[in-house]
Amino acid sequence: MYFRFSLRHNPGQGKSDAYYRLIESYRNEKGRVCHRTLLNVGFLDDLVTTEQLNQVRRMLCNRREEALGNQQLFEIEKDNDSIVNELVDEFWHRLVWENRIDIGQKPKKSPTVRQRNMVFEESIRHPDVREMGSEWLCLQALEQLQLPDYLSNTGFSEEETRLALTQIISRAVYPASELETARWIRENSAVCELTGYPIQKVTKDKLYKSSLKVFSQKENIECFLSVKTNQLFDIEDKIYLYDLTNTYFEGRKAHSRLAKFGRSKEKRSDCKIVVLALVINPEGFIKYSSVFEGNMQDSKTLEEIVKRLRIQTSTSGRAVVVIDAGIATDENLGMLTANGFDYVCVSRCRIKDYTIAPDSVPVEVEDKKKQKITLEKVISEKHNDFFLKIDSEAKRAKEVSMNNRFQEGFEKGLSIIRASLEKKSGIKTEEKVYERVGRLKQKYPSVCKYYDMDYTVETETVKNRKTKEKTEVRKVKSMSWKIKKDVEPNGQSGAYFLRTSLQISEELLWTVYNIIREIEYSFRTLKTDLDLRPIYHKKDEATMAHLHLSLLAYWVVNTVRYQLKRKINEVDTQLENADSKIDITPVNFQWKEIIRIMNTQKAVTTVSQNRYDELIVSRRCSDPTPRVDAIYRRLKYKSLPFTKRKFVVHKSEFEKMDLAYLQRFLI
Repeated sequence: MYFRFSLRHNPGQGKSDAYYRLIESYRNEKGRVCHRTLLNVGFLDDLVTTEQLNQVRRMLCNRREEALGNQQLFEIEKDNDSIVNELVDEFWHRLVWENRIDIGQKPKKSPTVRQRNMVFEESIRHPDVREMGSEWLCLQALEQLQLPDYLSNTGFSEEETRLALTQIISRAVYPASELETARWIRENSAVCELTGYPIQKVTKDKLYKSSLKVFSQKENIECFLSVKTNQLFDIEDKIYLYDLTNTYFEGRKAHSRLAKFGRSKEKRSDCKIVVLALVINPEGFIKYSSVFEGNMQDSKTLEEIVKRLRIQTSTSGRAVVVIDAGIATDENLGMLTANGFDYVCVSRCRIKDYTIAPDSVPVEVEDKKKQKITLEKVISEKHNDFFLKIDSEAKRAKEVSMNNRFQEGFEKGLSIIRASLEKKSGIKTEEKVYERVGRLKQKYPSVCKYYDMDYTVETETVKNRKTKEKTEVRKVKSMSWKIKKDVEPNGQSGAYFLRTSLQISEELLWTVYNIIREIEYSFRTLKTDLDLRPIYHKKDEATMAHLHLSLLAYWVVNTVRYQLKRKINEVDTQLENADSKIDITPVNFQWKEIIRIMNTQKAVTTVSQNRYDELIVSRRCSDPTPRVDAIYRRLKYKSLPFTKRKFVVHKSEFEKMDLAYLQRFLI
């Protein structure tokens, strides 16, 4: 061994200085003398002399021979110089530790995976925890509907498809404005990690453009999903449910074509509204949807829907349309028949002149509240349709109670008017009294028709105090009232009539009509769970895109809900045995409850430090709870999108990383 130096710039001294290396000479397999660097010593202090370096070299060679067990011909005396001894100890330790010389020591083993994964407990942190259970459930529902493939085949790029899926899932899980949705995606949700869309690109403007692009394919997407759900779940379109709802706007909507003042079902008469019409099947899947102006009458919307219904659906037979009484005008019923549809609806008026059908036998059934209902077929002379009289004891008790309350209020109001006739300063003029009675009748329209009113009117001469002129005024002296003869206010309480063009049994007709509750649930889900109301968009195009996005989210909701309900109803011994102690019945109908349960599954990033000064970063999904796992298995979905994603970095490198930017490594 010997020391060799070269001149280099010494930053500590600010000048050129000697940079030392410890060199070893050896002969290779061809007998040629070669040199190799054993140690980079670096810059030494000026106090180290050449003689001291030579002594260090001799002592290092002596230690090497002693370590190999070789006997020395010449014994080297130990130096009492402290600088020499310190340098010898330092250089020898480095040569041995870095395996620069062979002294017969065991080779240094590289750490095993288990050793490298042993971390300090106090260094464990979870800097990024995000919700992913509901998002993963919705993504698998969309993949089951094959919507990603359809969007890709209709001109959407890969990035646009991923953004569209991200937005639909976000609307289903966390319905909010585009600004709030972008904030939720960046801070709370792992939806981008699942769909593969770069999270750093999510902005409200991107979401606006995405919803408009998806809306441009509304008709095609709606038709595709309608046919796809029929194929997936073996559904045949034999019954359609049609109904309308409306939602109101926040704002003036001064130049809007859609927003008009109308009859708001939310009692928001101060706001402009827009009407949403839906056609669904008994399983809750949308067949067709349309948006009308806010002042459109319900009965005027059916004709346009019927014209497109055959195109949008896969049925070729004579289907049945179930509608509410507000749409069931004679004109609409005739139009349905002319277009090849049968219908079931509630009669718009109570039939008075009817007879019990000769072949009719009263049938007793129970409603969803286990209350008894009597069904009876009747015949009307004015109509050729099939009428079913429905008599409910619970409905009768409710209507009798309401009528009694209305009668009490109406008679109380009449008593107040009559009492004013006896007062000196009371209202007695005939016109004013009639006006007060008219306002009272307007307040109680359902019971005032049962009363006969009797007034006693006299003409009086009244002298004007200022002009001293005399005029004749008709004043009411007394008034009385009584219920009309042969009229029973509660005579038809609890009874109403179903009208249909079908010739079917009473019980089957009652069952068909009760399917209309499905569309009521659909509207409730859209308005409450999917944030359909109110609407804040200013432009009509943005309004339509907002409504369409909610309808796409509803497809996801109903796909999950329909399969859960079907699995509960079916006899499945394997699942019953596995989930005998797990009750998931409440989640079949309430989407918010499903979201609450699924949000217990999280995606967690864990950061820890091992003994080798390395940071271990792993991304895992939390294990599903028993109820979450039961939902996954009933739907036959995967419970985990990934098991573990892990990488190891040096601590200094990791400190330069941004945790929000970490997802690019995890996708």
